Amino acid sequence: MFGITVSEAAAVCGGSVFGKNEYDAELKRIVIDSRDVSEGDLFVAYKGEKSDGHDYIISALKNGAACALAEHLPEITKANFGPDADPFELLPGPVIICRDVQEAVEKIAAAFRRKIEIPVVGITGSVGKTTTKEMIAAVLGERFRVHKTAGNLNNTIGLPMSLSCIEPEDEFAVLEMGINHFGEMRRLGKMAAPDIAVFTIIGHAHLEFLGDLNGVLKAKTEMLESMSDDALLVVNGDDKLLRDLKCPQWKLTFGRSEGCEVRASNVRSTEGFVCCDITYDGKTVHASIPGFGEHLVYAALAAAAVGFAVGLSAGEIEAGLSGYKTVGRRLAIENTGFVRLIDDCYNANPDSCHSSIDTLSSLPGRHVCIFGDMLELGDHSDSMHLEVGKYAAEKGVDLLLTCGNLAALMADAFNSVEKSSVEEKGTTLCRFGASAFPNVEAMTEALPRLLRKDDCVLVKASRGVHLERVSEAIKLLGERHE
Repeated sequence: MFGITVSEAAAVCGGSVFGKNEYDAELKRIVIDSRDVSEGDLFVAYKGEKSDGHDYIISALKNGAACALAEHLPEITKANFGPDADPFELLPGPVIICRDVQEAVEKIAAAFRRKIEIPVVGITGSVGKTTTKEMIAAVLGERFRVHKTAGNLNNTIGLPMSLSCIEPEDEFAVLEMGINHFGEMRRLGKMAAPDIAVFTIIGHAHLEFLGDLNGVLKAKTEMLESMSDDALLVVNGDDKLLRDLKCPQWKLTFGRSEGCEVRASNVRSTEGFVCCDITYDGKTVHASIPGFGEHLVYAALAAAAVGFAVGLSAGEIEAGLSGYKTVGRRLAIENTGFVRLIDDCYNANPDSCHSSIDTLSSLPGRHVCIFGDMLELGDHSDSMHLEVGKYAAEKGVDLLLTCGNLAALMADAFNSVEKSSVEEKGTTLCRFGASAFPNVEAMTEALPRLLRKDDCVLVKASRGVHLERVSEAIKLLGERHE
């Protein structure tokens, strides 16, 4: 956080500084794990369910933190330092004491954002945020030095950390912004103050807290309150709620349907690539995107829209899209030597499940879906699980395996679809059925007798289900067949 000193941070958040008089030290990153502290960092002492950051303030300061942000001073025992020891003098460095560390760190991050002059792109939506972030960063990276959100630092705790890593040499920041409650995007928007906002889709995610699609739209668009009227809003024009959204900002639509300003056509898949032509204002990008699944087209469209808006050439946009790399467990496709594994364990909601099933269906071989519970769907959770199971059956998935009580509804719906109503793939329909398992262990034990060599296997669930353990078990099956 170049330009923010200890004393300035304390003033911004209304805190009081205790400890050694090193208040003019310039802060660097915001860090919440004392083990990750480097020289000059601001250590934030969060109190969690399992540990309290206040217990690690001394350690963080000794590891080089320029300052700690806390709600109370760490306990320094007389047994360690003697009965006459002054605890303030024993602190290895300054500590800012504030009423609420979360509120304080948001104010500090917002103050830092006001100091930097580079354009900020904020990305939100129910599906595809990380893919879109990576693709936009790849495109902008053809001309600019780009800072982007690392990992999943996209919430009210992670965004300040991501902002703090912007360096003086950076020319663009691409920040992912994720929420699940009303009011959170307003807080993220105050910190990030985007010059360009990108909305991927308004989908069925976090309905337990946001109610319905209109609630999702309302929560996501809180971001616009922190954007100037001359800022840019890039939205999915194939999403009716986004297409009809009224806002003071310049709105640029992308999609595959008539009327979208940045539009994809001639979409096709080859081995390892999704290709399409992207047109805007008389210019054409011949995109070749590494990866599988037509969902990548929408991320490419968003990236192209941002690229065009900031003046990149068609050639620069093409080069950026071709350099895209997937991250984490997001539709990562791997040949294990036994099956082709589509590892998509990062998150799940009805919209992303549909997209993943579509990707699976585009690949050759017997199609197997392994699904776990989709969480935070509220009152409509049961019907949405049933609908995903029905969709998998109607798309011709050959075998569905589920883990968890909610996902078991998918299996019920899958088995209720008549075979005759499913369009055959090729000459004959493969084994068609579904099995429900109560937990990951039971499912993992059954995998060797259920999976066949050369199957295409999709593994997907909300993160809390931990189906990544199933993906790892499938990889081990591949090792047995080498």
